[in-house]
Amino acid sequence: MDFFFNLFLGLPWDFMVVVINTIAVVGVILHVYGVFLETEKRRDLVFIIGGVCLFIYALWIRNKIFALAMGGFTVASFIELIEILTGRHQHSKKMVEDYKNPNQ
Repeated sequence: MDFFFNLFLGLPWDFMVVVINTIAVVGVILHVYGVFLETEKRRDLVFIIGGVCLFIYALWIRNKIFALAMGGFTVASFIELIEILTGRHQHSKKMVEDYKNPNQ
């Protein structure tokens, strides 16, 4: 039984700590999941939600660099999503061809 007490030092945790850590884990999972999405609109939406989760966590741990990085990433994903929704985010046929066949 001492093994479990040593494994989770400081239990019981404060409820807010559990909530913030859960938000951080959700943010990490969403960022990893977003990398594998093909649809840009869906990917940006997942990145926005994950970025907000990690931004909240960065504010909680008071890490300015991490908060700045997640805030920037979230804003960039939001801007790209707005460009997609307004029709300004387009790919030329040459860009698509270069992406599909990089060695030609």
